[in-house]
Amino acid sequence: MKLRLGMIGGGQGAFIGAVHRIAARIDGEYELVCGAFSSNAEKSQASGLLLGLPASRSYSSYQELIEKEKQLPENERVQVISIVTPNHVHFAPTKMALENGFHVVLDKPMTFSLEEAKELEKVVKASGKLFCLTHTYTGYPMVKEAKQLIKAGAIGAVKKVYVEYPQGWLSTFLEGEDNKQASWRTDPGKSGIAGAMGDIGTHAFNLAEYVTSLEVTKICADINIVVPGRKLDDDGAALLKFNNGASGVLTATQIAAGEENNVKIRVYGEKGGVEWHQSDANSLTVMYTDKPAETWRTGSGYTSSFAQHNTRTPAGHPEGYLEAFANLYRNFALTVKAGLEGKEATPEELDFPGIEEGVRGMAFIENVIASGKSDLKWTDFTI
Repeated sequence: MKLRLGMIGGGQGAFIGAVHRIAARIDGEYELVCGAFSSNAEKSQASGLLLGLPASRSYSSYQELIEKEKQLPENERVQVISIVTPNHVHFAPTKMALENGFHVVLDKPMTFSLEEAKELEKVVKASGKLFCLTHTYTGYPMVKEAKQLIKAGAIGAVKKVYVEYPQGWLSTFLEGEDNKQASWRTDPGKSGIAGAMGDIGTHAFNLAEYVTSLEVTKICADINIVVPGRKLDDDGAALLKFNNGASGVLTATQIAAGEENNVKIRVYGEKGGVEWHQSDANSLTVMYTDKPAETWRTGSGYTSSFAQHNTRTPAGHPEGYLEAFANLYRNFALTVKAGLEGKEATPEELDFPGIEEGVRGMAFIENVIASGKSDLKWTDFTI
């Protein structure tokens, strides 16, 4: 049985919508049945036509999609709605979808503000519906392996965390060249109070908390606008304190000319450490104090059930960004299906980011920007 999927946003010319659709198709768990791909009715119809949808199910607004789909027989209407719009159009369609009985997959960061995030948390809990937030990097098998090793005590108590996300695509004033992606991501009216820290800093923050199973409690940030004329931060760094006493360093920049999406994390404990780079996503370096470092590989029999559950190919065959994205969609689908069948989803199936991660991500944005403006060395991480 395939789940019936609808999409809000992600029409012609959009980048992330196509990625979501590919991810949803990889495991055959979904069938795209409807969409409101643009607020422009003609563009939405044209996008739907290219995707093979009938004109009757290519809607001109998210309101129309939700209202008309709800009127269809239960065995025809959409079941999961994927929302891939800019940040300022996350809250309203997500709220409406949940309140009308649909499960939701939402692109990150979760909302435009922390206030919206906390309100959405209430909506999710009241709706009884499932919610997934697409923090892609948690979908990689060896990221999951790092988490499981740390949980099992393989490196001892965590003492130090380094996480970084350097990009270079905004090293010039690209928004002045009518670049759609640059324009909305650097616009406070569409992106929110943060630029780089909202767009990619939230990924780094989420990765640090996911891998360590810890929470940030204090922050000390340096936030910069490097490119003249830009309205939101394009570079920053933050010192972190975690709830077990560990310290960390987070960097996120979009002005590192020549960098692509060079996500990295290193975690050190009392007995050793782990290191993962997206540029070599199939490998996890495991370090020890009393013997040489080891390279653990995706697809190997010695990895945990969580890594194996999220691995598709034999060892040596690269699995990358699209597969990691697809792992979120598949785990969400398996959890939805378990509910439909009156079963309990397994811990491996339940391993996808949800509303709690979304709220903490929005809290990170507000705390890191506030810290960057503060004269205090350390500020409490508040929600």
